[in-house]
Amino acid sequence: MKKIFWIAGENSGDLHSSKVIEELSGRNSNFEHFGIGGRLMEKVGFKPLFPFDRFSVMGFVEVLKHLFFFIKVEKRIKQIFRAAPPDLVVLVDYPGLNMRIAKIAKVLNIPVLYFICPQFWAWKYKRIHQLKKFTNFIAFILPFEQKYFDKYQIKSRFVGHPIAEEINIKLSKKEFAEKYNLDLDKKWLGFVPGSRNIEIKKMLPIFLKTVGKFNSGNFNFLFSKANSVNRTYFERTVQKLNHPHLRIIENHNYEMMKYCDFLVVASGTATLETAYIGTPFIIVYKTSRISYEIGKRFVKIKRIGLPNIVMDKNVLPELVQDDASADNIFKTISEILSSQRKYQKISVQLTELHRVLGEKSASKETANIIESFFQ
Repeated sequence: MKKIFWIAGENSGDLHSSKVIEELSGRNSNFEHFGIGGRLMEKVGFKPLFPFDRFSVMGFVEVLKHLFFFIKVEKRIKQIFRAAPPDLVVLVDYPGLNMRIAKIAKVLNIPVLYFICPQFWAWKYKRIHQLKKFTNFIAFILPFEQKYFDKYQIKSRFVGHPIAEEINIKLSKKEFAEKYNLDLDKKWLGFVPGSRNIEIKKMLPIFLKTVGKFNSGNFNFLFSKANSVNRTYFERTVQKLNHPHLRIIENHNYEMMKYCDFLVVASGTATLETAYIGTPFIIVYKTSRISYEIGKRFVKIKRIGLPNIVMDKNVLPELVQDDASADNIFKTISEILSSQRKYQKISVQLTELHRVLGEKSASKETANIIESFFQ
C-alpha cells in the first residue's frame, strides 16, 4: 500500500482532487490517500487530518488572522513527514501553504507532484524557481503556462483543465425551470457571489442591490449558493430583499450557468466554468481595502478574470473593487443585453476559449503521472 499525502485547501481543489483519486481507485491502484481535503475527496476514500473549512481564507488580512492555525498545521505536517513519510506528496493550488510544504518534503527526500500550480505569472514570479527546486513534476492546467516551464526546463505536462470533465448538466431547461419555479417567458439573470463566506459577505449585498434596479416584471433572478458557505447568513441576507422573482440555486450551478441569459460572477474558478459553458457574463471582484491596496502593488497582470487571462484579451468586462458597485453592474448588464452585437461578440469569443482549454481529461492525465512515480 503506497501512501499519498494531498493538500487541497479550497473547494475547487477538493473537487479536482476527488476526480483524480476516483480515477486512481477505479484502476485498482494500491494507494492510501490522506492529508488536507474536503468532503468530495472524503467520498472517494480520502482521510482528512484537519477541519477543511479552516483553510478557506483569502487576502492578506484574512490569512494573518488565521496565522497561528497555519503555523500549527505546518508543524504537524512536518512531524508526519518525519515519523512516517508518505511515498508521494500531491500539492493542489493553494500556494501560501503548499510552497512551504514542498520545501519540507524536498529536504526530507519525499517526491512532490504539483497539480494546478501557483499563478506565478500574475505575482510572485520567483515561485517558478521554487517550483523547479522543490518539486519533481508539475501537472498544469492552463495551456499558456507551457512556455514558462519550457524556459526553465521544468518537468511538466499540460493535463487539460479539470472543468472540461467536471461540468455536468443533469436537468433540461424545462426541468430546471419546474424545479425552481422559473418563468420561461422571462429573461434569467444569474448571480454567482463566490464559494467562501468572506466573498459572500462582500458580494451578496451588492448583487442583491443590483437586483433592485431591474424591472422585476421582465426577469427571474437566480442566486447560486455553494455548499461551503454559511446557509443561515446567505438565506437571511436574501430574504431581507423579499423579492418574489428571486430564487436560491443549490447543487445545480452548471444548469444555472447554462440556462441563464446573462450572469454576474465573482472572480475565481467559477469564471472559467461559466466561460467554458459559454453564457455571456461579467466578472466582479471586491476584497478588503487593505488586501486590495497590498495586492495592487504586487500583481503583475492587467486582468483579473481567468478567461481574460487565458485569452490574453478583454473578452469579458471586469468590475474591480470600487467599480464593483450595484450601479455599475446594472449599467454593464443593461448595455450588453440591449446590444445584440455586444452579446454575440462575447458568445463567439467564449467558444474560442472552449477550444483553447482543450478536451483532455485532467483526472486521467494526472492519475497517469501519479502512477509513473511508482513504476
